[in-house]
Amino acid sequence: MISSLRGSVLERTGESTVVVEVGGVGYLVAVTPKTLAELEPSSSVFLYVHHHIREDAQTLFGFLHRDDRATFEVLIATHGIGPALALAILGTHPPAALVDIVATGDLGALTLVPGVGKKTAERLLVELRNRLQLPLLDPVGTRTSGGGTIVGNVREALTGLGYGPDEIRDALRELPSTGDASSLLRDALKMLGAKRA
Repeated sequence: MISSLRGSVLERTGESTVVVEVGGVGYLVAVTPKTLAELEPSSSVFLYVHHHIREDAQTLFGFLHRDDRATFEVLIATHGIGPALALAILGTHPPAALVDIVATGDLGALTLVPGVGKKTAERLLVELRNRLQLPLLDPVGTRTSGGGTIVGNVREALTGLGYGPDEIRDALRELPSTGDASSLLRDALKMLGAKRA
């Protein structure tokens, strides 16, 4: 079973896959959009890999960090979450943010994931609360004094300013997973302004 790949990136083959050459063999690896952006062709790379085997296919899912792979594996072990949805969740929310979202019951943040509506988000909150190790992975500094999440507050502010769900989701994907609400909101507004210009 493959658990990691160390090689060089041959090419980006789509919106969410790369070909990584290891010892003269090219492996097609599915990644999140954020990971894809960091993998330049001809650069060397080390990926933590989940080898997903089904009757009709074998797929490699690659992650730059061990926590991403561990969270992916928790997600796909959850009822109703397949590899594509798990990758979409991680593409929208990094592990620390996802733990915070589940710990605080932030339904709106989960609905930012493509393909997740309100009912699915409600079910995911219940399912993931029992699966994620909330006390161990609980991030420091991601809650506000009012009990909400920093990401939730930024999302609400952007919604109040008239930005659509797709724009907000794309901006939140690009933001760092740490920081205070005002600096994250400022960064998000810069990104959104540049995209609209």
